[in-house]
Amino acid sequence: MLRPWQLEIQLAPQSDKAIYLQIADAIIRDIHSGRLKAGDALPGSRNMAQLLHINRNTVVEALNVLINEEWVVSKERKGIFVSETLPSLSGARRSSSTPVLPETTKGQRYHIQFDDGHPDSKIAPVAALARAYRQLFNRKARWQLMGYADEYGDPEFRKAIVHMLNHQRGLGITDNAICITRGSQMAMYLAFRCMIEKGDHVMVEDPGYKPAWKAAADAGAKLLPVRVDEEGLVIADVMAHLQSRKKIKALYTTPHRQYPTTVTLSLQRRLQLIQLSNDYGFTIMEDDYDNEFCFGYRPTLPLSSFRELKSYIYIGTMSKVVAPALRIGYLVGNSEPFIEKVGALRKIIDVQGDNIMEQAVLQLIKDGTIKRHIRKATLHYKAKRDVTADLLEKHLQHRADYSIPEGGLAFWLTPKKSINWQHVSDKLLSKGIRIITPDNYSIDTPVNGIRLSYGALSEEQLEEGITELAKHL
Repeated sequence: MLRPWQLEIQLAPQSDKAIYLQIADAIIRDIHSGRLKAGDALPGSRNMAQLLHINRNTVVEALNVLINEEWVVSKERKGIFVSETLPSLSGARRSSSTPVLPETTKGQRYHIQFDDGHPDSKIAPVAALARAYRQLFNRKARWQLMGYADEYGDPEFRKAIVHMLNHQRGLGITDNAICITRGSQMAMYLAFRCMIEKGDHVMVEDPGYKPAWKAAADAGAKLLPVRVDEEGLVIADVMAHLQSRKKIKALYTTPHRQYPTTVTLSLQRRLQLIQLSNDYGFTIMEDDYDNEFCFGYRPTLPLSSFRELKSYIYIGTMSKVVAPALRIGYLVGNSEPFIEKVGALRKIIDVQGDNIMEQAVLQLIKDGTIKRHIRKATLHYKAKRDVTADLLEKHLQHRADYSIPEGGLAFWLTPKKSINWQHVSDKLLSKGIRIITPDNYSIDTPVNGIRLSYGALSEEQLEEGITELAKHL
């Protein structure tokens, strides 16, 4: 019988670090020190909880962290064992006072990254998803999962997403109007490829989302920038482009929470934009990338929910809800021939989606796990938003302008004076802190602002990062 190593974990209940992370880090330290060797068995979660005098669920969370980071492996009916092949230090979460910094493209290292607005993978419903996978494979007809599936996505999963879009976002669509994709980026690629012809122009918000611009340009489109102010995209710029006699096929927009500035398109401009789309015949491609996390009474309904709008494409994602590593997006179109074209192209480049993953996530939708997780995650991110707001007021109140977002995972920060952002970026990188510079948001002239994300960062990382940033503004 395998004997687990002697527990020597000292917990600090008053620490800012969560108990489950203290347990995970203590085990990682013992692996580094050699006390725990490859193949060694860990105590069971129930036994460990009794020894540490804590709730078993806390131990399960710690073990899930170790499994996700590949320090340990779970063997069915046998237990948890130290991995034979341990993860590299550069990929590990910090577990000591000396940070281990992942490599950047320039060979430098960072331990804090203000990204685009990534979710906190530590709160992902990993255990529930793993359970759903196991249940799927234990069914009698599990062999059916191994065959080819529908290029539009699992039919039952499509119905669930359609139900959500109709009842929560007011779209009013049928099952034939949607295609499940591997993330929203694939949805953009398919949409532009199936819509754009040589000589077409696409209007885009500037500043805006460059990966979408690249998908449009790769399909052959020429980009027309539209400025953004405190009410969203500027309608006067849209009008100017429409009156230029160019062949304008579409407008790509993020009206719910504009990327990167986080502003919401005003109702008056929404109505104006819908009227212009109908009058001039261009398609509105709406990217609703973070609709779920709303801290107010309710999220603003999409442009695509307006019955007056004649031509739209609606793109969304569940990757932020479930886990970033699971690529789940969807593309909706109010033209059946367009969706058929999308399906035909998707079948060429990717015969089908991940049928097993879709059915597993469907199970989490049906049993209420996703709904509960969104509720929990929204409170989690609202608390982080408030912490970030306090830090910005403390360190940057007189140096930068910002508004407190009513949802999402990032602030938009504009310094009160012009900043050499490359210089600031280099200085921060030397401290192990990475920011995305404004040239990543603009077509021509970079804006004087940055997107300051908080979703994936701890309070300690937020304080360190914002304190260092303030020194250079």
